Amino acid sequence: MKTVKKAKKATKKPAMKDEKAELKREVGKLKRELSIRTRNLESQIKSQEEALRKGAEEFEKLGQELKKRKETLSQARKENAARINELELKVGEMSGLLKSKEEELSATKAALGLKDAELNKLKEEVEYKNKQLAAKDIEMEHYKKASEERIFELEAKIRELEARIGEPPQPPPPQ
Repeated sequence: MKTVKKAKKATKKPAMKDEKAELKREVGKLKRELSIRTRNLESQIKSQEEALRKGAEEFEKLGQELKKRKETLSQARKENAARINELELKVGEMSGLLKSKEEELSATKAALGLKDAELNKLKEEVEYKNKQLAAKDIEMEHYKKASEERIFELEAKIRELEARIGEPPQPPPPQ
């Protein structure tokens, strides 16, 4: 009967260690994935910011060019009205492009905010799982102590009963 209890303890310990190791591997894997995702998103944001900055510079240059051309056209008594319309359309397109880039940037920032929230959630999950592991370790220690105390009590009772019967005491089994 004693060997059966030892066998149960032996099977529970590796399972707990395997579970703990698996949880640690999962945590490491999640951290690596999150780090890769974060770097990718940061890279995307930087490239979009650069494109937005270039678009803004281009827009500013086009605005200045339009102003110069308007002055020239005013001095020439508006000889080329079609050209003015063309440039105004181009400015409108650039404004639309700039607006769409700003919207993309805000969408990317929102996605980054969601990823940050997801990271916080994962951190909380890791913390919770670590607490669970610690509780399981404490539970295993209590179970081990209780089992050892019970074995010690039973061995003492066996020796007491053997002494009452008058049989020579048998040495305790090796542990």
